Amino acid sequence: MADEPATDILDATYRALCEHGYANLTLRDIAAETDKSKASIHYYYDSKDELFVAFLDELYEQFTDRVGTHDGDTARERLETLFQVLLTTDADSSRREFRTAMLELKAQAPYNPPLRERLIEFDEFLFEQLREILSAGVHAGEFDGSVDPARHAEFLTTAITGAQTRHVVIDHSSARLYGTMTGYLERQLLADENSEVAQ
Repeated sequence: MADEPATDILDATYRALCEHGYANLTLRDIAAETDKSKASIHYYYDSKDELFVAFLDELYEQFTDRVGTHDGDTARERLETLFQVLLTTDADSSRREFRTAMLELKAQAPYNPPLRERLIEFDEFLFEQLREILSAGVHAGEFDGSVDPARHAEFLTTAITGAQTRHVVIDHSSARLYGTMTGYLERQLLADENSEVAQ
């Protein structure tokens, strides 16, 4: 059974992070989002960094549940579902606030090894999900046999991550990249007999 006080603190951390960002966030801000005192937060977590490691561990579980479940009977359908999950959240303002806060966390990663290790896990999981879908599509004859799953997964991981960053920094529509990605799927991945004729 989950530790309810610790879960409450992590939920409060999410809300405080969205409101204040990472750089200026204090344990007092987090305490203000829950009925617990700053001292009670210290009972569970010795420092802000320790709290954020636990927070990222919790987020990783949610991320793997969300990204690891892609509906579809074919590799193409699963890939399109994954694109949709990761790239069509422009209308969700709370999601944007969260992505903004996560960008701040990523900026701290080069100087904070525990945070960097957790963020590497996110990246590696996304890469592996993409690689597995691409590999399955190649083996099924759905994707072109010349497709290198690892190389294309690397490109797609970078493109998706970059799209999310552009959405935060310059308000670029990540939904636009969804259309680009589906076009990439058509032109670069599908075997000839599965490709649609370009208009």
